[in-house]
Amino acid sequence: MERHPVSQIGSRRALLPLGLLAALAAPSAALAHSTPGGQELLPGEFRVRPVVTLEGHGGLENNLQGRPQHYSIDGLFGAVFEWGLQRGGSFAIEAQLGPALVWGEAEHFYGRVHVEPPISSDEDEHSEEEHAEAGHSESHSDGVPYRRTDVKGFLQARYQPNDRFEMSLTWWPYYVTGDQGEDVIGLKNEIGVQAIWALGDGDVNFALGDRLESIVDGLFLSLENRTGWESTRTYLGNYTDPWVGVGFNVDLLNITLSAGPRFYSPGSYAGLAFRTDWGGELELEYPLSKSVVLFAHYKPIYSAQSGEGWGVGWQHHLGSGISLSF
Repeated sequence: MERHPVSQIGSRRALLPLGLLAALAAPSAALAHSTPGGQELLPGEFRVRPVVTLEGHGGLENNLQGRPQHYSIDGLFGAVFEWGLQRGGSFAIEAQLGPALVWGEAEHFYGRVHVEPPISSDEDEHSEEEHAEAGHSESHSDGVPYRRTDVKGFLQARYQPNDRFEMSLTWWPYYVTGDQGEDVIGLKNEIGVQAIWALGDGDVNFALGDRLESIVDGLFLSLENRTGWESTRTYLGNYTDPWVGVGFNVDLLNITLSAGPRFYSPGSYAGLAFRTDWGGELELEYPLSKSVVLFAHYKPIYSAQSGEGWGVGWQHHLGSGISLSF
C-alpha cells in the first residue's frame, strides 16, 4: 500500500500527528523535535495527545494493463504517547484507526500484479464474460465507481535519540470488508522499518533571508524497507528505498523533496525477477495553528522492466489532507 502516516505524509501520507508530522517526511523540521509549538519534553516527562487525520488520496498504475486506479477518503482517529529522553531525545508510540471510503480498487502494496490463469482455446469465447463476472474487467475499465467502506490502521514506534537521527517501526493493517474484483475480504498487512539521518541542522527558511547555499543544512538520508501481504495471506514481496532528500521552509510552509532507487523483490506468486525501480516524492506541510496542519504529497515511481502482469512505465500516488492534535 503506497501510503504514509500523516507525516510521511506517506503514503503521506497516511497519518502522523502534529509533533511527528515532520518526522518521517521532513527531518529538517521533524528532527528539531516532535512536540507542538517546538516544546521539548524533559527527560522522564510523558505526554498523550489525541490526533485526527482526514485525507483524500489516489493511485494511478499506468504501467499495468487497463491502468487500474484506486481512490480513498480516510478518517483516522487515535493518539500519540510520547516520552522525553536524555539529550533532547524522545520515544513515541502512535496508533490510529478509522474508515476508508474506497473508489475503484482498494489500496495495496506497491508492485502487486494480477496474473491471469492460462485460457485454453475452447474457453476463449467465454473468457471475457467470465472475467467481467469476476469483477476484474469492471474494476480496470469501467472507471472508478464507489465500492465500499474498508477499515485501515496505523501503528508506529519511533525512537529519536537526538535532533539528527530517527528510527521507526511501522505497521499498516488494512481490512477489506467485501469481495469485489481483485479485493478479497480479510486483513492486508504492511510492515516498514525506516532510519533517517539529518546531515545539516535543518534550519533553512528562505523567507528569513537564507540563500540557496544554505540548502545543505536541510539535506538528509533515508533508508526504508517495506514488506507486504495480501488479505489472502499471499506474500507480495518487499522493497528498499535508499533515498536522498532535502527539507526547507518558505515562511511556515515546509517543503520536502526526496528521490532515489527502489530495490524491489517480488513474492514468488508473481513469477517476476528482482528489479530496480526509481522514484521520488514531494511533500508539503503548512500549519494553520499549533494544533492544525495541512499536508499534501506526490510520489511518482518508474519501472524500466516488464514481465507478465507488470509493464514498463509510471505509477503515481498523490493525496492531501489535514491533521489535528488536541
